[in-house]
Amino acid sequence: METMSEDAVHRILKILMSSGHLSALEHATYTFAIDGVSRALTHQLVRHRVASYNQQSQRYVSYAEEPEFIVPPTVAQDPAALSRFNEANKAAFAGYRALIEAGIPAEDARYVLPNAMETKIVVTMNVRELLHFFELRCCNRAQWEIRDLALSMLDLVEPTAPYVFVDAGASCRRGPCRENKMTCGDPYPKAPIRD
Repeated sequence: METMSEDAVHRILKILMSSGHLSALEHATYTFAIDGVSRALTHQLVRHRVASYNQQSQRYVSYAEEPEFIVPPTVAQDPAALSRFNEANKAAFAGYRALIEAGIPAEDARYVLPNAMETKIVVTMNVRELLHFFELRCCNRAQWEIRDLALSMLDLVEPTAPYVFVDAGASCRRGPCRENKMTCGDPYPKAPIRD
């Protein structure tokens, strides 16, 4: 590739991608260190099985102080809902601490911790899986937190391989929405829609 012109690289990538020979893209990988996300998000993320993950342990980590909790925007904008959300998380963490203090191992006490709990995860995906991930998770219909993550990841990779990621994102960037009757109804946006 060092001896190829940029046009030649573009031509080869265009041929590979337009002909569906995406297996060549499996040799390139990206690794992301992700923090400030919920365990609810990571449960969705690990459904993308063609990837490698290392997540912050709740088995070996014993939380002495109340952790951060990720608040969904719909909850944050409703004061009564936010109050209930905060109370529930505080009660769950108090239950966790009581179990730890009673001698229950952290690996068992963690069962009461909520999905809203902040976590960290490292993920490595090959380019072919990333393209698939972006198609599903950049969609307007994707859950808000994983959609925000996918759009951020796409922003990071696009400049590193513009020919590969030129049309990456929800399927509607390339043509008709693949969600069929489940479509959001926004036909053919030219770029991912940011909140």
